[in-house]
This record gives sequence, structure tokens and C-alpha cells, in this order.
Amino acid sequence: MGFGCNAAGVVGARIIDSPRERLIAILTNNFVPCNGRFPFLITISSIFIARSTFGIWSSILSTLSVILVIIIGILMTLIISKILSKTILKGIPSSFVLELPPYRMPQIGKVLVRSIFDRTLFVLGRAVAVAAPAGVVIWLFANINIAGISILNHIAQFLNPFASLMGLDGYILTAFILALPANEIVLPIILMSYMSGGNLVQIEDLTSISNILINNGWTLLTAINVMLFSLMHFPCSTTLISIKKETGRWKWAIISFIIPTVCGILVCMLTNGIYNLLF
Repeated sequence: MGFGCNAAGVVGARIIDSPRERLIAILTNNFVPCNGRFPFLITISSIFIARSTFGIWSSILSTLSVILVIIIGILMTLIISKILSKTILKGIPSSFVLELPPYRMPQIGKVLVRSIFDRTLFVLGRAVAVAAPAGVVIWLFANINIAGISILNHIAQFLNPFASLMGLDGYILTAFILALPANEIVLPIILMSYMSGGNLVQIEDLTSISNILINNGWTLLTAINVMLFSLMHFPCSTTLISIKKETGRWKWAIISFIIPTVCGILVCMLTNGIYNLLF
């Protein structure tokens, strides 16, 4: 379920009887890319991975790069799950039995009511509660100037030295932080920052996006690290709120924030270091 929405994946973990294993599933759910991250991953791979070859091979290579990112996410899920089960969430593994219930004819009315009110509106309500004020914050950061420079630019300049260690730049890292409400707005924030605009930018033309990114210093290494960090960084706000609701404690929401973020930072630093060492 996490491939569709990490928040839905967290809620879906209710079917796991063991509290310990339910927590492990919740804490590692964010390592698989959701629908909010797939368009970003596909766009970056189409611009920087596919351009290394021509014809049908460009599409195949782009597709394989996205699949590779998904496989890395699954492997990280398994690795972190193993580490958690041996450290802070020790315990005896429980058996899993899937019992098929007697078949009953589906009742369309109940299915629609439960899916819309118990699931869709439940998650959307949490998303709207955070997304609305976050949109105001992003607009203020982009439009309020201090010493002739927007607050967004000040933040990006402050983060730039650390982001450089990860093979990124300050604007990219700032975009990920400001996109806490929704992963879908990472690229629009990056484009808005590079174009010095005051509003989120949504450009559909890949050529235009490619020109903006390349003119602002993006390379193949930047694209690879951006894809890796997109896979491994803190969950969106809706997922964090869902984790708190499902576990009853902010402690687990904070841990779920820290684990993928630390993994993403370390992996990007490692990738950047190896690339610089070889090339």
C-alpha cells in the first residue's frame, strides 16, 4: 500500500497482529516511493539517465533506473527492519497465517462509504490540515526579502555547504524541507528557486525543465543523489501524523523521521565521495 501512499500504508499496518512487527512495518514504510515521488523520479531519470543513449534504449534505461531505485528502497526496508528487530524492537518473530474468509457478495454501497469516508477523506483531511498553512509559509519565504535577498535564498545559502557534501545544492535541500506537506511539490519549489519566482512553478515541458536544471549546475551525479534522497528522506507530514495516530506517541513519528533521513544523507555522501574519488 505504501507504493500508493505511505500514509495509507501506515494505516494498513493495522492488519498485523504483533505490535512489535506492526511498528517495524510502520517505521520502514517510507523506504518505498509513493505516488508523490514517482513523477519526480521519472522526470529526473528521463532528463539525465535517458539522455546518455538514443532511441528505444533511452526509454529502457530510464525505466531500469527507476526500477533500480525501487529495488534499493525494498532492500533498505529489509535491512532497516532487520536492524530494528535486533535493537530497539527486539522480540520473537510471530507466525503469519492468512485465512480466507467465506465468500460473500460485495455490497457496493458499503464498499463506497467505507472507502470514501473511512479511508480517502480520513487521509485527505490530514493532508489539507498541513498543506494549507505550509503553502502560506512557502509563499512568504519566497516573497519576503531581507537585505535584498528572499528568506528562501538565505536558507539555501546556509544549507549549501552541507548539501555539497551530499552532491546536492542548498536549493535542492531547501525544496525537500519545504515539501514536507507533500512530495509532489519538491520539483516546483526547485524550479521556483532557480527562476527567482514568487510562486510555485509547474512546467510540463521536459526540455524546459532540463535547461533550467542544467543551467543551474545539475549533472548526472546530482540527478543520482536527488533520486536517492527522494527515496530516502523523511516522510510527508500526512504520514507523520498518521504514524502518531496509529502508535499513539510522537516518539515513533520522530524516529520514522530520523531513520530514512539519516540513511539518505549517508548514502548520498557515500555516492558523492566514491564519484569524486574515481573521477
